[in-house]
Amino acid sequence: MSGLASTGDAKGSAFERTGGEGPLRVVLVGAGNMGRAWMRMLAGSPSVVLVGLVDLDVELARRAAAELSLDVVVGGALAEVAAASDAQAVIDVTVPPAHHAVNTEALFLGLPVLCEKPIAPTVAETLSLIAAEEITGRLLMTSQSRRYYPQLARLKAMAGALGGIGFVTTEFFKAPHFGGFRDEMDHPLLVDMAIHGFDVARYLLDADPVSVDCRTFNPSWSWYRGDAAATAVFEFAGGTRFSYAGSWCSPGLETSWNGSWRISGAHGTVAWDGDGDPVAEFGEGAAAVENGSSTVRPEIAGALDEFVDALHTGTTPSGDVHSNVHSLAMVEAAVLSAAEHRTVLLADVLEDAYATALANEARDDVREALAEWGSAAAKLAH
Repeated sequence: MSGLASTGDAKGSAFERTGGEGPLRVVLVGAGNMGRAWMRMLAGSPSVVLVGLVDLDVELARRAAAELSLDVVVGGALAEVAAASDAQAVIDVTVPPAHHAVNTEALFLGLPVLCEKPIAPTVAETLSLIAAEEITGRLLMTSQSRRYYPQLARLKAMAGALGGIGFVTTEFFKAPHFGGFRDEMDHPLLVDMAIHGFDVARYLLDADPVSVDCRTFNPSWSWYRGDAAATAVFEFAGGTRFSYAGSWCSPGLETSWNGSWRISGAHGTVAWDGDGDPVAEFGEGAAAVENGSSTVRPEIAGALDEFVDALHTGTTPSGDVHSNVHSLAMVEAAVLSAAEHRTVLLADVLEDAYATALANEARDDVREALAEWGSAAAKLAH
């Protein structure tokens, strides 16, 4: 497969391979709108077969299965559906507050998990999931779906010809009227959407951030209760700056949902509008750019392909929970920086989250595993 498993930023533990002959048998947890999008995609994927559907609203799940003509086991309890369907893996498409509980249950049932972003609502809960992944020896991966575009893979390859990279910028300007919970969030842009841009920056740079300075505000015409606009500057290991500017209430000349990207380096500049092919202007000293094409499928299909490939080969995927925690930490650090009007160190966010994870962990085995780390830095440096 030509997905993202070899991006270089994946940090993880050894996990048990799953699969063998025939397609991977998966249970989908969550039958809402996003769940239905996954059902449609799974129906056309030869590498998997959907065998079970779980939702607390069992009638909703039955209607979804019937509408899509799916012959699956339907129920309200993951353990029962997984056993009845002889499942080999779980796809978690529940609402974010349920992710930690569903992911933990699946891992301790012996089932690897592919989870919609965010893998958990907080960094502390994500650290708990890292410990659970290691105890159970089952893979936990997030679907950071906007990593999966052939054009993005090409952008990364072109950026590799620039020599040292000094500056990465992304602009994200949209004006969606979602209604519902996003309209009531304190930081709808940062918490619900910006993680995509933050995560892509980590992918492009093969590095993790060191600090952030972020400010948020809400334009007078905004239809959101919380701050729907933000600027953030991250410093990455090695000194590269990543600048993010975005708004969810900016009608007119809207950017792609992937944002608009520019990467400035020692030997030129590459740019991507988020939809078409990236462009570049190289100066003297630029390295040759390979012309190979990427066959990665876009968005959730690409995440599924990487998940299945990881289970078959044992290759740590780019979205493994050990790596993805850094993307979620970027969000928490940005929110804290905006709230306190100061520069925030990512290491401090991770250590504070580690203390919280230890204090709040409900499972004795997971708490003991967390305690053995000594610190978040000691674990995540591996």
